[in-house]
Order: sequence, then C-alpha cells, then structure tokens
Amino acid sequence: MFSFSLQIAKTTPSFWDKLIQSDRELLVNLNALGTEKWDAFWLIITDKNSWLPLFLILFYLLIKSYGWKKGAILIVFAALLVTFSDQLVNLIKNSVGRLRPNNDPILKDIIRILKTPGSYSFVSGHSTTSFAVTTFIIFLLRNNYKYIYLLLIWPISFAYSRIYCGVHFPIDITLGLFLGVIIGFVFYRLSQLFLIKFDYK
Repeated sequence: MFSFSLQIAKTTPSFWDKLIQSDRELLVNLNALGTEKWDAFWLIITDKNSWLPLFLILFYLLIKSYGWKKGAILIVFAALLVTFSDQLVNLIKNSVGRLRPNNDPILKDIIRILKTPGSYSFVSGHSTTSFAVTTFIIFLLRNNYKYIYLLLIWPISFAYSRIYCGVHFPIDITLGLFLGVIIGFVFYRLSQLFLIKFDYK
C-alpha cells in the first residue's frame, strides 16, 4: 500500500490538526489503491445518471408494495428528502469551506484526480443523499423484501467513488453517512405520520 505522511508545522498540534492530518493520510492511502484499469468503472459509479435504472426499480417496488396512491405520496417524500439533503449539504459546505482534495495545495499534486469539481468538500453530498435515500427505502420496504438491505451496496460504492476520484476526504464520507441515515429515518417517520393522519395507511 502506498504510504504517505503529512507533517503539521506546529509544536503542539491540536486535536483538530491531528484529525485533519490523519484524514489526509487516509485519503492519500485509499486513493492510491486506484489504477488506470479501474478508472472507467469508478467514473461510471460516481456518475449520478448511472443509477437512474435503480431509482426506477425502487419507484416500481414502492408502487407495487403500497399501491398507486400511497406509492406516489412516498415518491414525493423521496423527492423532498433529496431536495432537503442537497440544500443542507450545500449550507454545511459553504459554512465550513473545506477545500476538496483535488483543490488542496498540499494534496493536488500527490493524489490521483479523476474529477475536478470546484465546490467545497465537507460534507459529501453523494454520501449524505445516497444514504438518506437508502435508509428511507429500506425502512419502507424491509417488511416486503428481505433482500432490500443489499441496497446498501449502492451508497457504499457511490460514496467510496468520491475518494477514488480524489474529490472527497474520508471524514466527508463518514459524517455524510451518519447525516444521511438521520435524514432518511426522519423522512420515513414523517411519511408514516402523514399516511396515518390522512388515512392512507
């Protein structure tokens, strides 16, 4: 495994400095696992449009499990979830202002970079939104399809692709995961309360 160590120019690094240093080192080591042979594959994985067939399948499963009326309501909730997640992520990114690895002057000439977005890094929108949607769908369909947990393959690979492409740090991905799970569960509970209140359940 490619090894890399960054030195922070401080006599007594703070906890935050040590965390950022470790995050950078982990990013470099994970990113270095990539090879040109797999670049095309991970570029497909990281493209949101590549997953459109999966979304259509999930919408079909919702309609099949809940019927047209309930299914349509749940699809609307899913759309609201995505919108909320995207806006929250943008708010956090602009508030924190952490540079992406591909724009970080310490890292950009060291890591493999396959994408060059200009927005900020923390937190990962790919990780947050994909885990939010996955959590939402799993809670909705877990009683109908016992293999629905395999859906976790999507957000895990989707999120990792951002490290592979050199556009996100591991902390961005990890905290995006936790934030996404919370958002997904909250929207699931809201959807159930809505269906109960309006006698759709």
